[in-house]
Formats: sequence, C-alpha cells, structure tokens
Amino acid sequence: MKVNPILLEVFKNRFSSISEEMGVTLNRTAFSPNIKERRDFSCAVFDENGEMVAQAAHIPVHLGSMPMSVKSAISSCDLKPGDMVMLNDPYKGGTHLPDITIVAPVFIEGDKPSFYVANRAHHSDVGGMTAGSMPLSTSIFQEGVIIPPVKIMENDKVDEKLMQFFLNNVRTPVEREGDFAAQIMANITGIKRIKELVEKYSEETVCFYASALMEYSEKITKNTIKNIPDGKYTFEDFMDDDGKTKDKIPVRVNLIIKGDKAELDFRDSGDQVAGSVNAVYSITLSAVLYVFRALTEENIPTNAGCLRPINVKTKKGTIVDAEFPSAVAGGNVETSQRIVDAILGALSEAIPDKVCAAGQGTMNNTAIGGFDKRKNSPFTYYETLGGGMGASSENHGESAVHSHMTNTLNTPVEALEYSFPFLVTEYSIRKNSSGGGKFKGGNGMVREIKLLADAEVSVLSERRSFPPYGLCGGKPGKCGRNIIISGKSRKEMPGKFHAELKENDIIRIETPGGGGYGKIKGK
Repeated sequence: MKVNPILLEVFKNRFSSISEEMGVTLNRTAFSPNIKERRDFSCAVFDENGEMVAQAAHIPVHLGSMPMSVKSAISSCDLKPGDMVMLNDPYKGGTHLPDITIVAPVFIEGDKPSFYVANRAHHSDVGGMTAGSMPLSTSIFQEGVIIPPVKIMENDKVDEKLMQFFLNNVRTPVEREGDFAAQIMANITGIKRIKELVEKYSEETVCFYASALMEYSEKITKNTIKNIPDGKYTFEDFMDDDGKTKDKIPVRVNLIIKGDKAELDFRDSGDQVAGSVNAVYSITLSAVLYVFRALTEENIPTNAGCLRPINVKTKKGTIVDAEFPSAVAGGNVETSQRIVDAILGALSEAIPDKVCAAGQGTMNNTAIGGFDKRKNSPFTYYETLGGGMGASSENHGESAVHSHMTNTLNTPVEALEYSFPFLVTEYSIRKNSSGGGKFKGGNGMVREIKLLADAEVSVLSERRSFPPYGLCGGKPGKCGRNIIISGKSRKEMPGKFHAELKENDIIRIETPGGGGYGKIKGK
C-alpha cells in the first residue's frame, strides 16, 4: 500500500481526536478536582506492539513514559476482549505511585489486539505515609500502594475484590472509585472510536497509516536534528536537595549531534539519593521526547517515531535512572523539570536562538490532608502550581503558567473552596520575580491558603536555592519561597517539608520566576 498524503493527514487528526475525546470523557466524568478541574491526566493510542501512535495534548511527563506501561501490561497479562489492566509501579513503566495507568486492548478480528488505548491519571491519594501520597520518603514502600500490571476488568466486569483491596488502603475511597470509573469509561470511548475508524477504512488501512504516521514523525524529527550543528554540547544543573540532606544533586548531560541523529548521555549525573526526588528511566525518556518534540516546528503527531533518531544513555543507580526500592514521588514532578533544563542548556550552546531560558523548574507540589468537619469525611488536596516561563530570543516569558513537563490547569478558587476546608487568601502574580534581560522572564505566582481544619501539609518544590538560569546575558529568575503563617508567626520553610498545621494556619507558596534572555544595551 502506498501512502496517500491526504489520508495521512486525515489519520493524523483522527487518531489525535480519539485521544482527545478519551480525555474529554475522563475530564467530564471524574470525581476529584485534581482530574476534573486541573486535568492532571493523559490519553493515547498505541499499535499492536505497544508503540505510541498518537496522544492528546495532555501531560508531557505522562506521555513519554506511558508506552513503557503499555508494554509492561502486554507482557504481564493475557488480554482478552473486555479486559483492562491497571498499574502504577514506577519500576514497571510508571512514573510515581499517584499516577495510575489503565490499559485496554482493541480487538478487531482474531485473538490478538490490533491496537491499545490507555490513560494515566494522577490520583490525589494512593495511601502511604502522608495524605496526598507525595511524602518526604526514603523508600517507595512509604509512598502508597504499589500496583503491578493486574487486570482491573475481565470480560467487561470490574474485579470488585481487587478494587476493594485498593480502596481500603486510601484516605478517600469514594473519590478514588469515581476516578477509576472515569478512566475505564475513557478507554471504552477510545475502543469504540477505533472500531468505528476500522469499520470505515478497513483494519489493513488503519494499521498501515498508524505505521506511516510513526515513519513521518521520525522523518521530520531527523530533519529537525539535522538543522542543529554537529558537535558535543555539555550542560550541568543542580537539584536543590533531596529533602533529607542539604546536598545539591547534579544533573549532567552530554549531547552529541551527528547528522540526523542525537545522543544524550546522562551517565555523569549524581547518584540516586535517600530522598524522594529519584527519577526512573521512563521519566528521563519523557523529558528527552518533550524537548525534541518542542523543537520540531512542523505539526506532526507525537508518537514513537519521534524518539527513533535519538539515543538516551543513563546509568543505573543515578538520579535519572533510579533502582528499586528508591523513593520516587518527586522524581516525576521535580527531577523531570531539571532534566529538561539541562537539555535546553546544552542545546543553547548549539542553537541559542531556538531555545528559551530556564522556566521556574519546579511544579511546587502541595498536598494537604485532614478531616473535613463540614462534610464529616477525610479529604486530600493535591496541586502543582505554575510559575514564570523563561524568555526566548523573540519574546518575554509568560507569567504564572505551567510549563515544560507539566501541562495542567490551576484549581479555580471557587472549586477549591467548595471541595476542601480552605479559604484562599491570595492568588496573584508574584511581581518582580522574573529574570531581567532584553527579554524578561515571566513572573511566578503566589498561592496562599488558610486552613479551616487541622491538616497535614507536604510540599515538594525546587528552585529554592538554585535560581532558573538566564541565557545569552539574561539574568536568572528569582528563587521560590514556602512560608507558614500561624497567628503573628511567619516561618520560612525549606523547599521540601512536611508539617502538621492547625485550623486558621496559612500556607503560602511563592513560585520562581523565569530566566531572562539577552543583555540590555548599555548594561
């Protein structure tokens, strides 16, 4: 069969729209504000081998790593029509335990799936030592329930015993069960739409164009790499600490460009640490995919073809390729951002006009949990907070936005105060927090929450010691700050902390600004 360029464009949009519709289903039927309001989820379509065909424009750190979860599900379970597999194990293709992936096969004819659909959603509690399941842990066993690839549905029926086992180990079982139902329905939507596509065009044609789209993305990615000057480019950045010691943690990349191929070698990065900022290999791969996809100016589908010209090297036991049973809750959200900063820093040596200065470099993870007397039930709140985006050679950075490896929305104040015993006392742009330059970085933001019930608070944040770098003479952005206000007492907290707070206490997060780009004339 020969590729028809018109049909190639049709299938590009059809596969992407299936992923998007899965996301709409998940968004509209979810129970938790984290999924319903913030949209902390991702959906994608995969071929018979578990290679990603298309994704929706959801969370970069989810989507680059999800193929490893799908392949793990395929290899671990004998799948039949009506089956679905769930998993969250970071050492079997996951990222961190709150991100639960559900994979479903799509059978057309015969006894082998022709496609798979999958979605990953961040559950605001999966058990573990602290509410919100984002602790300052030293082992993955402290972070929540570890789910290997296991069937949550068999022959169109939910495994109620497995579901009850999981729900008995979390703080908010009703919300969790509702979110699981939403994830299952998202996959059912995807299965239905793929079958409709096959009915219209035939299975042979749909499978052919799924493969052709990956080859197309590979070709365009190669052209993008070819436009980067050949050479070796090195960059080093640092994580502030691991929450257990004050030691900085290096993230180093050696980038080699040769023709239309790229090699990224992270083997000189720091060793894995005691705290929870270790990243598994799938996260590093996600960061690489994100950066090179962002460099590609053509409107191509993000799929497995994007990574074919790229070789990623890591060393087991390092901060970018941690080994079991290392704590990993923060690796997905914090270390992923620093890996991106390091890659962009290396690329700035080759193509400074094509990359931006460092953004805020953190997701400012805030988890709060306790007992809501108004509703007579436990609650868990989780949110990542936006900050300043780095400036580029053409534009100022955006202020108070989610950037790079996170692509969520904020939780609206109204939804937050309705769902939790909170009063939002300030939600604003953090003035004068950007890095100066010919083009300024974006400003960070301020989120200040007054607790209306006793609660425990866990914060995992970065760029509290090492500011986001500027480029080409631009100034660095301002570091972030975490503050607890209790009566007249005002205490500055470290970047990573856990605290027991009382009713009427206030938690204030001031997020970092983005780095500036270029020198100001005469300065």
